Amino acid sequence: MQKILDENYYDLIISNVMRSAYDTGDNITYMNLRHSLAHIPIPSMPPDPCILGTYPYNAFPSVLTLSSVISLEKSGIGTVQRTPYLALFGRGVLVAVIDTGIDYQHQAFLYNDGTTRILSLWDQTIQSGNPPAGFTYGTEYTREHINVALRSEDPLSIVPSVDTNGHGTAIASIIAGKSNPAQSFSGVVPESDLVVVKLKPAKNSLKRIFFVPEDAECYQESDLIIGISYVIALARKLNRPIVICIAMGTNQSSHDGRGATSYITNFFAEQPLTGVVISAGNEANKRRHYYNNTSTEPFVNEFEMRVGENDKLFSMEIWPFAPARFSIEITVPNRETTGQVYPSLGECRRFSFVLNDSVVYINNYIFEEETGDQLILIRFQNPIPGIWTIKVQNLENEAFAFHSWLPSGDLISKDTFFLNSNPDTTITAPGTSTHPLAVTAYNAENDSILPESGRGYTRTGFIKPDIAAPGYQLVCAVPGNQYGTITGSGCAAAQATGIEAMVFEWAVPRGNYTTIAGIDVNRLLIRGATRNPTNTYPNNVWGYGQININTLFERLTNI
Repeated sequence: MQKILDENYYDLIISNVMRSAYDTGDNITYMNLRHSLAHIPIPSMPPDPCILGTYPYNAFPSVLTLSSVISLEKSGIGTVQRTPYLALFGRGVLVAVIDTGIDYQHQAFLYNDGTTRILSLWDQTIQSGNPPAGFTYGTEYTREHINVALRSEDPLSIVPSVDTNGHGTAIASIIAGKSNPAQSFSGVVPESDLVVVKLKPAKNSLKRIFFVPEDAECYQESDLIIGISYVIALARKLNRPIVICIAMGTNQSSHDGRGATSYITNFFAEQPLTGVVISAGNEANKRRHYYNNTSTEPFVNEFEMRVGENDKLFSMEIWPFAPARFSIEITVPNRETTGQVYPSLGECRRFSFVLNDSVVYINNYIFEEETGDQLILIRFQNPIPGIWTIKVQNLENEAFAFHSWLPSGDLISKDTFFLNSNPDTTITAPGTSTHPLAVTAYNAENDSILPESGRGYTRTGFIKPDIAAPGYQLVCAVPGNQYGTITGSGCAAAQATGIEAMVFEWAVPRGNYTTIAGIDVNRLLIRGATRNPTNTYPNNVWGYGQININTLFERLTNI
């Protein structure tokens, strides 16, 4: 079995500078110009949680969750497409969906003659066929493969790729689904070509490291990065513009635009003919973020977290700002305590208690390698329900500030949360990346922001989100040749992806600006956004306003 698939190996993200230190001849998977994966044998079963301490925090891929669970006119799409000179439907542009797969038999992804609009489908979960050239796992299905399957009596016997979740199918349809007036449905760019990557689920060994329940549906950051490399390589081979939609995210990170996925998405968004659009997540109203700024003595802060009855495994992260240096103490609802835990280079401390079955692991890193900032990682096993108290103290005896996050998505229930939570700084990574377009969601029926849609700014004050797009009950394709609705920042990002594809069509196939980069398109969209005169822009809720491609082209005509 390939080690990238083998549950007996950890996948560690390493700098390519360090490849020779890890390379044993068959344990390195190249990811991009900066990073590779080193596949390291798990030394014991069950795995020791304190391996996170032997290897640094940033070496383990983050665990990603999905970012979604009406109006084309609101975004100016219909106006542009009805203008004879423009009539932009995505022709000549690739759109890439890296997600849960696609129902390739759905009519939304077929031409009128019954052939597929999918240029390529890489299913990372199927190992029976040939992987893409240069990659080591999964099976690649070309347009020709899919068309043969569609003509057969049993398509899945030829191309067995399915989307059992439905999220990827919905996202792809919002971007590029074929119009179906009977369902009041049309994708934004129904003449674009689709490139689809179906991510394999996160390894159970990674879930155990971050105390994610084994039945939780989530994905691995490293597979997303490799998927990005695949779709970019295909676009370069065809010399066509591409826009990538990432409709998932994580609360594991420094929330400041750093990390392996942020690096590669920043890099590609600055390259010609490449756009990257990322959802802001749906964490604003989940009460999973806490912020404190203490400016007076005794330079101590206590905050409380309610733990629900059904949450038996989860983690929490605390990110102080320099120059603070924190100790931490955790008190269980029955008043047992860990005592003060001081910062160290790589020590992992395990705490069990006399009067209950709770177990707490604490890694108080004096610095996290990717950022240089202190990170306190706390992992809970069988925590007793009730109110837990977390006490941090600045050992430097001066003013301090910090953020703390609980896991995103369905990794914990709504019954576990901070009592004095803060809805700001809740954009999930990699939506905090600097150069991609970060998209939040609003209700196009009443022009209100979705309560759950992630809010900025980043932890270090960089302006995110960039823009808001419709993301409430959008009509979409769902597996089984059916239609439904989808809500969340993921489908808002999908609509923004289609709009970026329209701009790329105008710029590249139409010959108006053939070297345009994704970051250029982002700035054009920001300039053309609709802004409410009662608000100040940019702001941490709406970014620079509501996406409106019609205004963008109106302004271009006045150059």
